[in-house]
Amino acid sequence: MPTQVKQESACDAISESDLARLIVDTLHLELDVKDVDPAAPLFGDGLGLDSIDMLEIVLSISKKYGVALRSEDRPAFTSIRALTAHINRQRPK
Repeated sequence: MPTQVKQESACDAISESDLARLIVDTLHLELDVKDVDPAAPLFGDGLGLDSIDMLEIVLSISKKYGVALRSEDRPAFTSIRALTAHINRQRPK
């Protein structure tokens, strides 16, 4: 039986810890969410993610929060903090 993904209410702003949990779970990272620095870079010296990871995150964000991220949104992927703010701005009111 297919699993249903619960989409968050458009009224509720997501938190940095919500997004960190989504990223850790989606990518099966061996990290505790509380150890993820929301200001750390997602790529390179921060979490060390790559372009494939980015695609998986984009799909998970779209499914869970109903926000479609595009290539021009790439600057929002600098950190969990920046991405959280971007998603909250893009969500329907």
